[in-house]
Amino acid sequence: METLTSEQAFYDWIEKERVIIYVSADWCPDCRVIEPVLPEIENNYSTYTFVYMNRDEFIDLCATYDIFGIPSFIAFHHGEETDRFVSKDRKTKEEIEVFLDKCF
Repeated sequence: METLTSEQAFYDWIEKERVIIYVSADWCPDCRVIEPVLPEIENNYSTYTFVYMNRDEFIDLCATYDIFGIPSFIAFHHGEETDRFVSKDRKTKEEIEVFLDKCF
């Protein structure tokens, strides 16, 4: 998984095809629960590019994109948001896969 390094990098990433922005934070227990399955999900959806965005480092971007709960996922294709899985609720591997199946 790529790691977001700057706000400009965010805008560069979302201009690409099939980008999933994964928003998380080090202190988030629900985020830690899904971390072990993320490599498998990435492998199963290898046509997507996954980019990790630390919520605490990019709080302004989170506000701009109405991301107020984590872990969250936003799908972009050539700069357009195609779908989102944004909430404060814990997410399961199956829920993430259902989201990924329908976002492009």
